[in-house]
Amino acid sequence: MTSQKWHQNIWPPFTQIASASPPLRVSKGKGALLIRDNGQPPLIDAISSWWVTLHGHSDPYIANAISKQAKELEQVIFADFTHAQAERLAKRLSAHTGLQRLFFSDNGSTAVEVAIKIAFQFWHNQGIERKQLIAFDGAYHGDTFGAMSVGERNIFNAPFQEMLFPVARVPWPQTWWGDDSVESREAMVLKELDRCLEKPTAAVILEPLVQGAGGMSMVRKKFLQAIEKKTREAGALLIADEVLTGFGRCGALFAFQRAGIKPDLIALSKGLTGGFLPMGVTMATEEIFEAFIGNEPELTFWHGHSFTANPLGCAAANASLDLLERKPMAYEDFESRHLPHLKDLEKHSKVQKPRLTGSIAAFDIAVEKREGYLNPIGRIFKKKVIANGVFLRPLGQVVYLLPPLCISDDQLEQCYSAIKVSLDYL
Repeated sequence: MTSQKWHQNIWPPFTQIASASPPLRVSKGKGALLIRDNGQPPLIDAISSWWVTLHGHSDPYIANAISKQAKELEQVIFADFTHAQAERLAKRLSAHTGLQRLFFSDNGSTAVEVAIKIAFQFWHNQGIERKQLIAFDGAYHGDTFGAMSVGERNIFNAPFQEMLFPVARVPWPQTWWGDDSVESREAMVLKELDRCLEKPTAAVILEPLVQGAGGMSMVRKKFLQAIEKKTREAGALLIADEVLTGFGRCGALFAFQRAGIKPDLIALSKGLTGGFLPMGVTMATEEIFEAFIGNEPELTFWHGHSFTANPLGCAAANASLDLLERKPMAYEDFESRHLPHLKDLEKHSKVQKPRLTGSIAAFDIAVEKREGYLNPIGRIFKKKVIANGVFLRPLGQVVYLLPPLCISDDQLEQCYSAIKVSLDYL
């Protein structure tokens, strides 16, 4: 029997209601703030509502674009029709990424699924035997079966292990401020990657610069460049999962650009529509696209979604891109806004492994028990921070800030103040 504070008809995501606190009720969102029911104090949404709210809640420019589009065309089957919003978005994302072809889907997980399927079929269509995928320890790519297969095998997908396809894995040499062993760890990983690439490989998949759900684990540009080089030498494709890292989150419009690499396939979602509507896209090179063109039906990429290229989602994405193009400094300079606060926080005795990439700041809470997503310190810390007017959702002992780009300096300072106060209570 669940508490009556839980809605009797809703099954919440990533939540064990037998032990979790009931959800907070929100009536409105404005900028970086979540406005709660019953006159409760607003909360600063310091994680952009699971990393999607890019420019802030209820941004009027994006809302107006959706409203206008809804009065003209709300949906049309994309297998037989096209429309101006989809064409404009495809042209713009191609120009920004350098990848010529865009395939629409529904969310981040399906964008990754599409990338995996394209990578496999690309070789199949050419009659080339390349079936191995290489992924990284700690990765999270989504919750559909292909995405689970290339993600970390853990409690989240344990019931489905026998249904997931095998993947070669190499470690992820995450680093942080003051890390003096990163060079040796990177060298070990690259050796392991060489060993894996001896087997004919379809693709290597990674989250460029930052593994999100894996604990905001950050790596160096130099390491990613070495991965790209080895992948190219082995003749495999490189897939960049930019569902989290895309659209300015890492200090450049896309993380692969800041890393100085060029993937063959890119999965995008979350910030794509500014957080307004669910949508995913997979970008591919023209070379990959051409392998699917021919008179033989089996060359076709037989994949689609009912809401492929939904006009409302495309309108939101185009409006969000407008805002990013007009004010690139909003994401290019965000790292400098975090920096003094994180440096000050680094002095706290309970803070370990501080790290920063673009708008993402993170650290580990010093814990005695085993580290990981299920460490109870995260839930304890979350309650303390909420009591101080800030919403965070720690990943076990990992605390991170990933606020919307619109957050004010005062609000950002309040986030760090709430973190400091809450750390003192632990």
